[in-house]
Amino acid sequence: MKLGAFSISLAVKDIAASKAFYEQLGFTAFGGQLDQHWLIMKNGSTLIGLFQGMFPNNVLTFNPGWDEHAQPFDPFDDVRQIQQQLMSAGVALTRQANADGTGPDYITLTDPDGNEILIDQHR
Repeated sequence: MKLGAFSISLAVKDIAASKAFYEQLGFTAFGGQLDQHWLIMKNGSTLIGLFQGMFPNNVLTFNPGWDEHAQPFDPFDDVRQIQQQLMSAGVALTRQANADGTGPDYITLTDPDGNEILIDQHR
């Protein structure tokens, strides 16, 4: 199963303070909109998403079909294929993609410790 680029999406209280903190650790803004309260920060191949007021908790995020530079790569496992594999293995999903759809969609699930996982396909 190819899950694509990995990042942690942090539910932050003050996006400007979080941006400044991660910049001190060598991260630079890679994407997003500060005025919309979300940024993707990058340090080498490490990605951290900062989201103020969008998520109640931190989320583990995978992007099928994207590498760590947000560039498409092929071949990749479509989120619907991943969904089918997980469901066939008995993994409970908290949100399912449209099985008949194509292109962007996402699924969510929760690991045994309560960590939220987002598999978010943008292409």
